[in-house]
Amino acid sequence: MNEVFISPKKKGKIAVFISGRGSNFMAIHDAVAAGKINAEIALVFSNKKNAPGLEIAGQRELNTFNLKPKDFSSNEEYDQVLVDEIKKRNIDLICLAGYMKILTPGFCEAFKYKILNIHPALLPSFPGLHVQQKAIDWGVRFSGATVHFVTADVDMGPIVLQAVVPVLQDDTDETLSDRILKEEHKIYPEAVRLYFEGRLEVRGRRVFIR
Repeated sequence: MNEVFISPKKKGKIAVFISGRGSNFMAIHDAVAAGKINAEIALVFSNKKNAPGLEIAGQRELNTFNLKPKDFSSNEEYDQVLVDEIKKRNIDLICLAGYMKILTPGFCEAFKYKILNIHPALLPSFPGLHVQQKAIDWGVRFSGATVHFVTADVDMGPIVLQAVVPVLQDDTDETLSDRILKEEHKIYPEAVRLYFEGRLEVRGRRVFIR
């Protein structure tokens, strides 16, 4: 029998994980600030000390935190410190927004159904990296973006929302990426909104919107 999870209907605390500029972080924060999401961003975390998104978070008067992977002997040790930090802050949902470090199975299990990610392809097609170029190289007619729950299997968690964009014959990696990114900024805040409205129900691999 498949396990069933229903997202909490409450005002929640969000931690956003970034490695770069964090444009999806900004989209989520803009939605929070506009009152569209019943939550607050309690933490912006990065594995890179100089990530531009950390500076932006500081300008927006948000709490930031950084851990350098080279200061730890293993990924497991790194993620355990991060687990402790997240639990200490009573975080309800983790949003990966361009976080370019693979989470360990232990981290994923500690926050099962409490981690969302945005991926610039229509999963399960094209997991991993450089997916816009892969879509072009394969000659697909449509690509897009996927918000999904995170599991230990990279880019394979239950799908929450997707958006579709056409792949044009003269597209480059950059032009297709830009078209997909515009959709990412729409569906990621929407998925977070649904999460804190208690409207996401996970049954096995399927996510139902209540």
